Amino acid sequence: MSLRPTLETRKAQPTMEGAGVHLHRAFGFHDPSELDPFLLFDDFRNDVPAHYLQGFPWHPHRGIETITYVLSGTVEHGDSLGNTGRLGAGDVQWMTAGSGIMHQEMPKGNAKGQMHGFQLWANLPASLKMTTPRYQDVQGKDIPLVTDDDGTEVKIIVGTFWGQTGVVDGIAADPQYLDIFVPAGVKKTFKIDTYRRAFAYVFEGTGAFADASAPQGVLLEKEVAGEEVNIRDMSGDRTLIRFGTGDEVTVQAGEEGLRFLLISGAPIDEPVAWHGPIVMNTQDELRQAMHDLRNNTFIKPAH
Repeated sequence: MSLRPTLETRKAQPTMEGAGVHLHRAFGFHDPSELDPFLLFDDFRNDVPAHYLQGFPWHPHRGIETITYVLSGTVEHGDSLGNTGRLGAGDVQWMTAGSGIMHQEMPKGNAKGQMHGFQLWANLPASLKMTTPRYQDVQGKDIPLVTDDDGTEVKIIVGTFWGQTGVVDGIAADPQYLDIFVPAGVKKTFKIDTYRRAFAYVFEGTGAFADASAPQGVLLEKEVAGEEVNIRDMSGDRTLIRFGTGDEVTVQAGEEGLRFLLISGAPIDEPVAWHGPIVMNTQDELRQAMHDLRNNTFIKPAH
């Protein structure tokens, strides 16, 4: 067994998307090889309705999958194929945009005006860029939850973990998406297959991720004590931890416990041509997508 080194720790940065939704972006529109097969990760936590109610009106997607996980509030969605639905707290939508889809997402707060959720973009390989679009809407009650003797809880959104398999079927990159809670003071190790790229995103509590070796240089908000890397105020800071190669991640929860997403997938390792919500392999393919949008041929007829 080998511990994955912590390559980088960084705070999600505030930004605006859609029609004026205030959110925090952990990564996106950067070097796509860094976390291949994943392209973008947004945290849309907000308790000011004016900062999210305008939502994400109609917009195109092609060549990727978008994964929306709601913790609080609801998200009403619709698409150009006639699909509509509503995601509530704990629900997941895994949308394979494939050959092309027009989509809208409109967040609504809970009774206290709170809205919280995440959206992850996963790339598709060239062989699946133009696959038929599809939705997988999964209710929270159907997501497997496993609990260890020490109180650690893991929700398995996609992939297989501790003998349980999530109900979402990721069509590419063999993804694993886990929502993990580690109780206060508990030290826990999680196995991740070596071939996967992996990151953690902390959104509640505090803790420390073990590092394979003392990191060199300046890393954001870190204190090194032996092999333990203490990350201060992780919950408030919306912290991303990017891991290197290995097959284990070890974490020590702080006084409040620690809740984080642990996400991994097999790299696609293909060229990326990216323009907003459209991700292809070549500039010619991007130009074709833009041409299709202008000429109302973006949505491919079902075969």
